[in-house]
Amino acid sequence: MESHERRANKSPAESAVRQRIIAAARRHFLTHGFRGVTMDDLAGELGMSKKTLYAHFPSKTVLLEAVVHDKFRSLEADVARVTAERASDFAVGLQRLLACIQRHTDEIRSPFVRDVQREAPELFHVVEGRRREVIRRHFGKILAQGRREGLIRKDIPHRLIIEMLLGATQAVINPPMMEELGLTPTTGFTAIVTVILRGVITEKGRSKP
Repeated sequence: MESHERRANKSPAESAVRQRIIAAARRHFLTHGFRGVTMDDLAGELGMSKKTLYAHFPSKTVLLEAVVHDKFRSLEADVARVTAERASDFAVGLQRLLACIQRHTDEIRSPFVRDVQREAPELFHVVEGRRREVIRRHFGKILAQGRREGLIRKDIPHRLIIEMLLGATQAVINPPMMEELGLTPTTGFTAIVTVILRGVITEKGRSKP
């Protein structure tokens, strides 16, 4: 990856071009996968020469890394904003959090997850690590609110709920299992959250409209 110092030294014009390239690559990579999109394709769509494209990103793998980090930056910023808003109750806060995550997972298609796992396994581990951080931090916060309101069972340790969520996500949201079960990242994660929450919500929580 390009160093933070080197990125910081770029001019506003260079940074704008760089971000434009990342945005185009993000649309294509996340939808169609990494292998099916060439640097020629991207250069043609952006109306620039391959020389210019390679001046900013010396390889498609480097561009993929930039796309992944850009995706997680936007996800974490959106989720942090949603969880920082004062929700009237647990249900409202949870609904906002799930809606935010769904918007972001809707952008990711199975070919992208498959290609990253096959072509860039080290980056795939980075993706899994960042995903764990998001779940631990933000679901932990919303579950703590639910417990204070008496809507989340107190007999199940808070950390255990998070670890069950993490474990199920790790087991299901991977290319072979999603293909076997006929899931997408969105449908898989939604099912996991639904099943686990049903097991930890109290009778008071179930009776809420």
